[in-house]
Parts: sequence; structure tokens; C-alpha cells
Amino acid sequence: MITTKELRKKYLDFFKSKGHAIIPSASLIPENDPTVLFTTAGMHPLVPYLLGEKHPLGKRLVDIQKCIRTGDIDDVGDSWHLSFFEMMGNWSLGDYFKKEAITMSFEFLTKELKISKERISVTCFVGDNDCPKDNEAANLWETLGIAKNRIHFLSKADNWWGPAGQTGPCGPDTEMFFHVKDVQEKNTEEFLQFCKQGAFCEIWNDVLMQYNKNALGKYEEGKQQNIDTGMGVERTIAVMNGFTNAYECDSIKPILEKVVETAGKNIKTLNGQEIKSARIITDHLRASVMILGDDKGIVPSNVDQGYVLRRFIRRSIRHARLLGINTVFSKAIAEVVVNVMGKVYSEVEKNKEKIYLELQKEEEKFSSTLENGIKVLEKKLQFLGASKAELYGSREAAASLGQSPVKQLNSKGAFDLYQSFGFPIEMTQEMCKEKGFTVDIKGFEELLKEHQELSRKGAEQKFKGGLADASIETTKLHTAAHLLNEALRQIVNPNISQKGANITAERLRFDFNADEKLTDEQVNKVEDWVNNAISKECEVQMEVLPLDAAKKSGAHGVFDSKYGEQVKVYTIKSGNTIFSKEICGGPHVENTKVMGKFKIVKQEAVAAGIRRIKATLSN
Repeated sequence: MITTKELRKKYLDFFKSKGHAIIPSASLIPENDPTVLFTTAGMHPLVPYLLGEKHPLGKRLVDIQKCIRTGDIDDVGDSWHLSFFEMMGNWSLGDYFKKEAITMSFEFLTKELKISKERISVTCFVGDNDCPKDNEAANLWETLGIAKNRIHFLSKADNWWGPAGQTGPCGPDTEMFFHVKDVQEKNTEEFLQFCKQGAFCEIWNDVLMQYNKNALGKYEEGKQQNIDTGMGVERTIAVMNGFTNAYECDSIKPILEKVVETAGKNIKTLNGQEIKSARIITDHLRASVMILGDDKGIVPSNVDQGYVLRRFIRRSIRHARLLGINTVFSKAIAEVVVNVMGKVYSEVEKNKEKIYLELQKEEEKFSSTLENGIKVLEKKLQFLGASKAELYGSREAAASLGQSPVKQLNSKGAFDLYQSFGFPIEMTQEMCKEKGFTVDIKGFEELLKEHQELSRKGAEQKFKGGLADASIETTKLHTAAHLLNEALRQIVNPNISQKGANITAERLRFDFNADEKLTDEQVNKVEDWVNNAISKECEVQMEVLPLDAAKKSGAHGVFDSKYGEQVKVYTIKSGNTIFSKEICGGPHVENTKVMGKFKIVKQEAVAAGIRRIKATLSN
């Protein structure tokens, strides 16, 4: 048996021995990539460096990144899907490439984790009109001892990464699959079949950033070739230990056990629906605790990350009711999550009181909504049962004309309950069944699919583009965010600090701590301060300093575990006058004279004690 603690240590120690600097996990809320709401992979915090920025700790990096993914939220409850997970990753920023990356991956799997090479299959890019077949990667695997019948070529859909935006670094990847069952494939067709059956499980992916996609959509050899890898902690633990699901992992199992205990049930006797509900509560509250525990200050709301957080919490409450938990329960579960995850991520332990408070507030709020939804459903059923009888004067009169009461809740009625009150369809079905009604499930599923498709397209439109494109517009606005941060400290409150940022080519969005809305006078003064700095044609200078030296130099930053021993400090200055000095990963303009005019276009509250400014730059 291998524990998550042992796996984390093995991974970090191994790559440290190969010259990689260990970097801490970044925030769950992306700083340099507006294309996503959450950090979904280890590469997101490193986008500027993959694009050519110099990392203060060098060209070889390794970390274990906390991640949130919501694309498969409706699949959570099965054996493997998780919303929050930990991703092990190692990077080469223009240093080593395919041979070294593949060799190190093979060595870690076979020597550190002691997996027989006979239980490893790999996939490589098959090639298309854009880029050739990746025979180089395949040949490397064969040289290391992976038999030809276990090396498979697949299309871009399976073995290609990027770019993160419309343009930028991208390339083929090579994926490693662990044989959960001791079987061997003869060819690619059998390999794919074994994967579908769960006999093979992907545990590692090496992205080989060999190309750059330009504005014309053409793929060309990249000036900087990078390695970006990803290996899920929970999945690796599960398959290595022979578990049949991710919830057996030692970082998740205690949480699940607490959920089942709270429901007054025995985990061994749970039926299928009860297991699913218990897993959903476990996963969603684990994810909620990690989001609430993040230093970025996200709380439940109706927009962006706050909306996703609210959905996690409310879905947990709904499934708690299905599991028979009818009392306030979220804090008891959260305490277990804090106990397990707080040992690894200190910010979770530090922010635990805030976590408990926000969960309790949201649970109390939704419990009331849930009760109102139940009343609405009961009225719908009462109306349906009586509608035709009332139309004909009496049930007897209706029956004599062959008209019986409606006994099915239509799809719109079920979907309204789902959308307005957060009712799971299972709860609607259960209540309807108790009163002798059925539900138009097929129609509901069609409406739900249509709603999800619209939501997906909206999200794609909302978050496309961004720093991943490394445009001059986003670079200008990123520099403007530094000046805005300092202007707010100078004019409004010296204790103001950044709580989040989202930058596209059109505007910057900046979240900061403040209890009150800025007055018109303050807005004008902030704009004038920033525009004055821009007009001074300030130089933007970067230096790499030890963290302590950066603190002593007066550089601003949230000095927590996210920083490494060496940091990049950007100073915006004109002569001897310093307008801003901050720890940051970039990118920035070289001189403010290219930035244009700064304008605040909107301000709003996003959470208790957190306000948001949206601003633009114009020529």
C-alpha cells in the first residue's frame, strides 16, 4: 500500500534529484489566465513562463498543484470523477525535451513506484495535415523496453495539447496507462477496448510543446520547446493500491466515512443511490472547503467562481436530504476535510473559521429555498390532479366524458424546479411517486441537455482569449493592474491588497478588500494617479531576489506559501520615483508610454468585504 503522503514525497524527491526546483501550489483562482474560472492543471500558473518569461527558480520545475474541474460535475458520484484533485507535474522551460522527459517518466514509474514495464502501455500522436506523426516519442518508448504492441498512435482528440488560447505553444503528448488488470493487448483496437472496460487506466501525461500555432492557424516549430506533465495523485493512489474507486484513497475515505456516519448508515449496506449521494457530498464539500480556504477570498455568490462554489454546496445539501440527513451537517464534514487537507495546504487550516461560517450561512439559506421548492411542487401536483375535474365541474363529470386527472408532471415543471430551486430530478420523482404521479423524464433530460449546451457555449465565449495569447493588449492591462493596486493603497486605504484578477484583451477586472464603494471623488483620483504614472513614461524593471530580500526592499505581495525561495520583483519607476513595486510572474510592458489612457468603467461588490473594479486602456 502507498499513501498520498508517500507518493507526494517520492515524486518531489525524485525530480529534485533530477535538478528540478520544487515550487509550491498556486491558488485555485488563476492569476494569469482568464480562460478558466479555476486552476484546472499545473500549467495554468506557469503560462507566462511557457511563453518565454524567465522563472526565478530556473528552467526545471516540479510541484503538486491543487486543481478544480467542473466540466464533469454531473458525473461526480461514480467511481472516478472528482471536482477537486491534486496534480503532480514537472516542467522543462526550454531546457530538456522528449528524450529526457520520457526517460524520467519511465524511471519514476518503474523504479520509484516499482511498476513492471509489462503493465505499462503508452499512446503517441498519430499525425495529421498540421503536424507529422510522433515517431520520435514512440521510438524512445520502444528503446526503454515498451513492446510495440503496447505503443499506440491516436489522433489530436486524444494525444495533443493546446494552445491554451487561440494561438501559442502546443504540441503532441504521450500518455501512460497502468494495467489495472493483468492483461495484454495485441493491437490498438484491443487497447481501446481494455480502456473502456477499465482494465487500463491513464495515470500520466507528458505534453511535448514542440510547436507554436500562429495567428494564421499554422503550426510552426516553437522557439522555446517545453515539457509539461500531469499525474493525478488520487487516481495514481487508487490504481497502485488496487482500489476500485477514488473514494478509497486515504485523502478522501475519512470524509466519506464521516458523511455516512452523519447519515446514521453503514457504508457496507448502502444501495446504489445512497453510494452516489454520499460520494457527491464528499466530493463537493471537499472542493468547497478548498475553494473557501484559498487566500483569494472566494465566497458563495451568483457569478463566476462564487456561483460554482454555491452550486457545490447546494448540491451537497440536496443529496444530504436524499441520504436522510435533515439537520445542519456541513461543518462536521468540513472539519474532517480541514484535518486531512490542512496538513498539506496550510491556508486551509488558517482559514478554517471562515470556511465553517460560509458553509453554515449557505446551508441555512438553501434549506429555506428547499422548503419553498417543496411547497411549489406540491401546488403543481395538486393543480394537475384537480385541473380536468375542475374543468368539467367534478371528477365524476370528467370521468363520464372520459377525462381523467393529469397524472404526470411535464418536463417544464420538473426543469423549473431544477433550475429555480435546485431540485435534483431524483427528488422530484420521489415526491411525485409518493402522490401517485410520474415525471416526463425524457423531456426533462432534453431540456437539461439544451440548457447545459447553452451554458457551455456561453462559458466558452465568455472566457476565450486571454493571457495565453500573450497579446500586447493583455500585457498593457496587466501592468495597469499593478498601478491600480498601488493607487488604491495610496488614495483609499493602505491596507488594500489584490484578491483576484481577470484580464482579457479588452479590459482588466481587479478584486480587492474594501467594505464600501469608492466615491466619485476617489474614482477620479485613482484614475488621475494611474494616468499620471503612465504619462511619466516609467521604465518597468525586473529583478530576481530571495524572498526575504524582496520583502525588505518594500515589494508588495501576499507573503504566503505560494512563493518560492527566489521571486521576480517588478518595479515601475521614473527617475527616483517608484510608482509600484510588486512580486509577480508577469508579463509587463517595458515602458508605460505604450499603455494609453486608463479609465475605470465599473465597480461592484462581489462578496462581503470584497469589491471589484473593471477598467480599460484606450489610445
